[in-house]
Amino acid sequence: MNSTTIPTLSPVSDHSLLALLVDRDANTRRLYGEHLRMARCEIDEAADGRVALAKAISRRPDVVVTETQLPGISGFDLCGLLRQDTTTQAIPIVVVTEDTYPAAVTRAEDAGADVVLVKPCLPERLLDAMRHVLEQSAALRARANLARKKLAIQLTRSEELLQRSRRVARKPLSRAYQRHDTMSPPVPPPALICPTCDRPLIYQRSHIGGVSALHSEQWDYYVCPTSCGTFQYRERTRKLRQVL
Repeated sequence: MNSTTIPTLSPVSDHSLLALLVDRDANTRRLYGEHLRMARCEIDEAADGRVALAKAISRRPDVVVTETQLPGISGFDLCGLLRQDTTTQAIPIVVVTEDTYPAAVTRAEDAGADVVLVKPCLPERLLDAMRHVLEQSAALRARANLARKKLAIQLTRSEELLQRSRRVARKPLSRAYQRHDTMSPPVPPPALICPTCDRPLIYQRSHIGGVSALHSEQWDYYVCPTSCGTFQYRERTRKLRQVL
């Protein structure tokens, strides 16, 4: 098959797509590598699980293709370690294995493989699987970017509202509360007797004060008709005292 009949793999960013091929068999790596290069894919290789892990962390390939039976660490462990590391956990992983048992396929999926292919696996099938996982990865990144943009907009709006609320000067309740004199107080003034001459006191006015509207105070002022003086009556304590 020539290069014109092989669909190219779309890069995931502004650089060429990089695939890490991990297989202990050099012929397998060569076969897959030649096919992927014709699909305009850059290739890095590893025959050992530890080497593959180091290359994945340092180079951060766009996709990892690995066998399960590897020297150093197995392909299963490689998948698990890649999924645990924050720098590699989002990299798509295609496992191509000689293990045909369903339990081996399930183990690879549980370890973090996105797709599990069983050998013999033609290069064309591998290319299709890679294209599938890369498209899924691109869709997830697009959704994540959209979610991040929406969150950034929400945070910006919240910060604007917070700054706006800080700029609005809130008047303390003690200052907002209007203290005043009135002839029609909330509590009707009682009829009182002068403590000096026992004559009825004459009501003059009331003063409404206190800390706030929730904790208001009322003082009623009286005068004695026989010039004994001016008296103040406090509604809260119900005490009368002479002030003049």
